[in-house]
Amino acid sequence: MLSIVFGCNDMSKDEDAYVYFGGEIINPNNDYVILSSPDETSDTLYLNDQNRFIIKLTDFKPGLYTFIHGENQRVLLEANDSIMVRLNTVDFDESLVFTGNGARKNNFLISAYLENEDDNKRVMRNMWDMEPTIFETTLNKDRDRKLKALKEFTFEKEYSDLFKSIAESNINYDYYYYKELYPFSYYGYNNLIHYKDLPEDFYNYRSKVDYNNEDLIGLFPYTKFLFNHFNNLALEKYYENASHNVIFDKKSAVYNLEKLRLMDSLISNPTIKNHLLKFTARDFILLSEDSSEIKEVYKSYAEKSTDAEDKTYIKTLVESVGKLKPGNALPYINLLAFDNSQTALSDLIKKPTVVYFWSSNLPVLLRNSHYKVNLLKAKYPNVTFLAININDDDIEHWKGLFTKYRLDTDNEYHFVNPTEAMNQLAISSVNRSILLDADGKIINSNALLFASEFEEQLDLLTHKK
Repeated sequence: MLSIVFGCNDMSKDEDAYVYFGGEIINPNNDYVILSSPDETSDTLYLNDQNRFIIKLTDFKPGLYTFIHGENQRVLLEANDSIMVRLNTVDFDESLVFTGNGARKNNFLISAYLENEDDNKRVMRNMWDMEPTIFETTLNKDRDRKLKALKEFTFEKEYSDLFKSIAESNINYDYYYYKELYPFSYYGYNNLIHYKDLPEDFYNYRSKVDYNNEDLIGLFPYTKFLFNHFNNLALEKYYENASHNVIFDKKSAVYNLEKLRLMDSLISNPTIKNHLLKFTARDFILLSEDSSEIKEVYKSYAEKSTDAEDKTYIKTLVESVGKLKPGNALPYINLLAFDNSQTALSDLIKKPTVVYFWSSNLPVLLRNSHYKVNLLKAKYPNVTFLAININDDDIEHWKGLFTKYRLDTDNEYHFVNPTEAMNQLAISSVNRSILLDADGKIINSNALLFASEFEEQLDLLTHKK
């Protein structure tokens, strides 16, 4: 029998309505699934001995819910749905299948998501080389084809207005996202000022944009669109008094302060606004090397956000970044080795050191980073390379990854407390690496392993000519 867990606090309009959501996880990373509602309340659903789980929601809000097990995906839950999910963590999205009452609409949405992912690779590969009119024609064909498929799908069976709105928005906001991203790719940072030369009607769709659509919270294309939309809108302020040959700098305080101002003025929904404000402030704080500008952006963010938890996170991030300046020592971080022994990160530093990070949720980057480091080890034998897994998963699952990906276990570690350690080291992306000298002092806390200048930094660190 599957255990039943009751949760969620938001009220459905129909007091007698209910939803069942459950399923089976193949190759689980840990013993639970987290289900988050549109208003961001969440339930922890524990797997039984057959790696299955289930929850009955009696007081709930129909909408897009997020379920998380290592990676995350969305499920649309409406009154009287009874949806089972089956997925394999080895191939999370591609293996995902829904069954039961309410499954058909969700299988349509996951198929649309996978199609969008494939389109993203194709469009991103070609966008930089397509003139505006050709780009628009290509996008319009894709959009029309998807809208036609949706119309045919909903013709076969009656669906709720909520599903039809989400499915159509999934198509439209994906289209809008590419339009907003286009100038950054086509013109590049060196010539981005030419975004002003785009056709006058290029952004006509903006009149249809809804900044406050609660039903779309959690919809990937909607979120991606909003971030890129505000990136685009803030260009006007950035280039207001700039010379024609100025190179765009995404780390500009003026630019990021304008993004925060626009988000605050155009968005009224607190959940959507707080989400955008948080990640805009976070990205600037992590990239900027100017402490006075970080304080200025943080002050602007704190005045606009109404989420106490987010504000605490950003405040802690500012403090952590301040402690990671060149010349400082690393904070105390406790690590777990493959043999289950624990050690402080600082105790491992006996010579120039590179600390890099990886996640099982990003298998391509996992393989590439280890391959790159193996090459660097041969070239820089006097440098220690320490790999740290950032996943908050079961330790046995972490150990199993070494066999799966054929990794050497030497100098491989796992955070004893991942959440605390990631906050202390201001980690938001596994792309970051930390360079330390032989005394454990920080040389660069934001080095990029695959950047062209990375080896130049190693040469300086080891005094290699």
